Amino acid sequence: MHDNRSLVEHRLKRVLEERIAPAVYPASVPLTGSIWVAPGEPVPVAEGLAAPREPVAVGDRWGAPWGTSWLTVSGTVPAEWAGKTVEAIIDLGFDKNMPGFQCEGLVYRPDGSPVKGLNPRNQWVRVADNAAGGEDVLLHVEAASNPVILDYHPFLPTLLGDKDTAGDEPQYRLEKLELAVFDETVWNLVADLEVLGELMAELPEDSARRYDIVSAVEKALDAVDLQNVNATAAAAREQLAGVLAKPAVPSAHTISAIGHAHIDSAWLWPLRETVRKVARTTANMTNLLDSEPEFIYTMSQAAQYDFIKTHRPEVYEKVKKAVAEGRFVPAGGMWVESDTNMPGSEAMARQFVHGKRFFLDEFGVENDEAWLPDTFGFAGGLPQIIKAAGSKWLLTQKISWSQVNKFPHHTFLWEGIDGTRIFTHFPPIDTYNCSMKGSEIAHAARNFKDKGRASLSLAPTGWGDGGGGTTREMVAKAKRMKDLEGSAKVVWEKPAAFFAKAEAEYQNPPVWVGELYLELHRATLTSQAKTKQGNRNSEHLLWTAELWAATAAVRAGYEYPYDELDRIWKTVLLHQFHDILPGSSIAWVHREAEKTYREVADTLIAGILAAHLALAGQGRPDPSSPVVFNGAPYEINGIPAGGAGAQVEPQGRVSVSDRAGGGHVLENGLVRVEIDDRGLVVSLFDHEQERETLPPGAAANLLQIHPDFPNMWDAWDVDEFYRNTVTDLTEVDELSAFDSGAPRVAGVSVRRSFGASTVQQVILLESGSKAVQFRTEVDWHETEKFLKLAFPMDIHADRYASETQFGHIYRPTHTNTSWEAAKFEACNHGFLHFEEPGFGVAILSGTYGHDVTRTVREDGGTTVTARVSLLRAPRFPDPETDQGEHTFRHAVAPGAAIGDAVREARLVNPFYGPSFGEPGTVIEPLFTIDNDAVAASAIKLADDRSGDVVLRVYETNGGRATARVTPNFGFSGFEICDLLERPITREAVSVATDNDGLVLNLRPFQLVTLRFTRTTGSEA
Repeated sequence: MHDNRSLVEHRLKRVLEERIAPAVYPASVPLTGSIWVAPGEPVPVAEGLAAPREPVAVGDRWGAPWGTSWLTVSGTVPAEWAGKTVEAIIDLGFDKNMPGFQCEGLVYRPDGSPVKGLNPRNQWVRVADNAAGGEDVLLHVEAASNPVILDYHPFLPTLLGDKDTAGDEPQYRLEKLELAVFDETVWNLVADLEVLGELMAELPEDSARRYDIVSAVEKALDAVDLQNVNATAAAAREQLAGVLAKPAVPSAHTISAIGHAHIDSAWLWPLRETVRKVARTTANMTNLLDSEPEFIYTMSQAAQYDFIKTHRPEVYEKVKKAVAEGRFVPAGGMWVESDTNMPGSEAMARQFVHGKRFFLDEFGVENDEAWLPDTFGFAGGLPQIIKAAGSKWLLTQKISWSQVNKFPHHTFLWEGIDGTRIFTHFPPIDTYNCSMKGSEIAHAARNFKDKGRASLSLAPTGWGDGGGGTTREMVAKAKRMKDLEGSAKVVWEKPAAFFAKAEAEYQNPPVWVGELYLELHRATLTSQAKTKQGNRNSEHLLWTAELWAATAAVRAGYEYPYDELDRIWKTVLLHQFHDILPGSSIAWVHREAEKTYREVADTLIAGILAAHLALAGQGRPDPSSPVVFNGAPYEINGIPAGGAGAQVEPQGRVSVSDRAGGGHVLENGLVRVEIDDRGLVVSLFDHEQERETLPPGAAANLLQIHPDFPNMWDAWDVDEFYRNTVTDLTEVDELSAFDSGAPRVAGVSVRRSFGASTVQQVILLESGSKAVQFRTEVDWHETEKFLKLAFPMDIHADRYASETQFGHIYRPTHTNTSWEAAKFEACNHGFLHFEEPGFGVAILSGTYGHDVTRTVREDGGTTVTARVSLLRAPRFPDPETDQGEHTFRHAVAPGAAIGDAVREARLVNPFYGPSFGEPGTVIEPLFTIDNDAVAASAIKLADDRSGDVVLRVYETNGGRATARVTPNFGFSGFEICDLLERPITREAVSVATDNDGLVLNLRPFQLVTLRFTRTTGSEA
């Protein structure tokens, strides 16, 4: 049996759905349709408007995958509708249960001016507020037939993710083309009843407020004539006015709503489609701002503003106007909402440099907040970067997706690896697509972990990814919950206003130290290896290109390529978006990314060589006496960091010999490497320490393969149970030793085959180096498999260091708690470092993902095994993920201190190489830094084209460091700057000056940007 309240809920649901909601449009007439299908890629608006049309009608199929159709609708407002509000209803064939991820449209007037977007929950276009009757109606729709790829579960392999394989079968059917009368009274009644019905469902069964609402709703439903809803809607609303007018209690939780549409810069659609998604959504939102005076909308990602500025200027003008009025709020201050685990130090900094500068230049807006609702976890170096960019707050939402441990705070201070603290908010509403449902609002208030000490939270409100943003229905519901008994209070508020109030209210929030690890989407550190290698290679080439362009500009009058570097940085930053770099996009996205990275590399390499030629002269190339340009931040083989000259050959020799029992031995006087007949390293002996690195009976360089079929989110996830089954790849097809013909390099080559794949490995040892190098070439043709490369170590360590932006973070090797156990796959940049007192080992990595396990042996010793992740083979959203040829570089350095790990990691991704010029050429570096614990992350000319020279440095080892920085050019002064190269107070940095330069006293991992003003004639 149902009690009376349940009966009212059921009654309300049926009456709303079957009678009241349909009465919002009490009268309608059909519109006439015609269509033109654009061949190939989207065409300019003018071309689409002018193209010839063919008739089309409701029920007709349209839209090949990834196609564009220009739909024209026309009609006449009936004379009897005079005085009525009239709207066009255009349903392209939407699935209302999925607000994004399907077809969309942008409506234009005949003159080409944009009106608004068309989306599943936003199908209307206002024609007249007060019709005269007899008006002609003519609208054009640029309709995108993007295929439905996301169906949540099951994730089935699909060829729809690339236009080259998607076919041409129409995807959609036109459902509605109508002119209709819009009854605003009925529409408001719907909003009244939805708000009260949803609130009623959240209140305690025995609460007086619930009884109050039940009674009012029942009276309102009694007042509705189901055969004439429009005539009785006003009377029904009168029955609800009393309960809607009752104010919230003073202590009610307050939710700052902000209009929002999380638009992935690429994901289940290519970058070119994001341009149009942004245009459709921003047209929607500027339209809504015009009609709703309290509404405020925010959009992050400067790149998306740049998309519409470049490709849809008519939409951008509306956005600029709304920004100037303070209603459309640029948020976040980043080029894109990037991944924050994998981007390198300088790239993470440039996300803020380019994002904040765009908003400053275009709108005069300074962002105090970072806005990253959907990023897959946050690296421990990020707080310092946010602060160094001149910002002070962070919003994120994704941590609510963690599978195991519930994050203990919603408003807190996040402390990074250097001690910087950032005021951070993690909305308790647990979504960045709030739709103003009563269940969402009630959940936010109940879920808020800081209640009693704080009372404010934020709710990003609107449908994202093609859903069209905030709807007028959401605004209407928020208006009713502004001050409503039984509900949290809802107010529209800018992010900065929310943060300022929240920070003032919560004087001593809890502190979270270290990375914000997401217990989900761990496989994004490995999926789409070529995208990740393209990013890493681009970052290194950008560092090198800036270094040599700046050096050549100062030393040789070379024209610094400001525009080219700016363009390339923005291209690389765009591809760090949190579904591109993580490898979770469709095949089209990654195919284009691979092509883009090749173009970036070609351009940067050409620029580097041009700068080298400017520096080394145009003399006859002399390959027998090359000029070597050392682009690494450390001295290498007699050449200073950032300098050039003749290379000094390292001392010592490398020998290769046969090993008793099979295999080979590499020896250089510093380390001895034994490789058995399986091609596995069975001994790595450090002569200096007189110590074996490997545990007894263990083997390194061990390739291991696992089945890899996660419970959900194929390209994103690896679940811990993948470890339950493992195959060691020990069978050898071919094993041989070699040397270079000179005494300084020797190695062993190993060839294996497994499944449908092959792998060729080279194990190298160089004279003068303790780092054993591993080059792995894989021709990969597996499906739903995970390939790892294992390095066990005989070392007693309960934690290890993993490189991140501007430093390193420590993670446990044990699993004492569920928090530690959940980190079974983690990110590193260049190295992992393991240490016990007196002895350390560095794993130098050219890949990001890894895992670390710890066991105690029968002899009482401890084995710590680090495994770097090489390849996966998920089938969704790209069914051919990672198929083909790949090359990876890793190294192991026994006896390495943390400083050795930092330095040696740079050699896995070399920054230097030979060029040619006049024999005897020596290029003095722009800067000399006398302490290897202080490394440069950027040497460049200032972005404002003043000719000033910028040096960015950081302390690398996690300790105090004093370093003399000597500019090797004339300068008249310097400034301590933020990342945007704007002066900040010198008290922020301990610095002393003398005639030669300056002395920095840095805290652990401290980041400092220095800007030097060159004197005239300082090029010598």
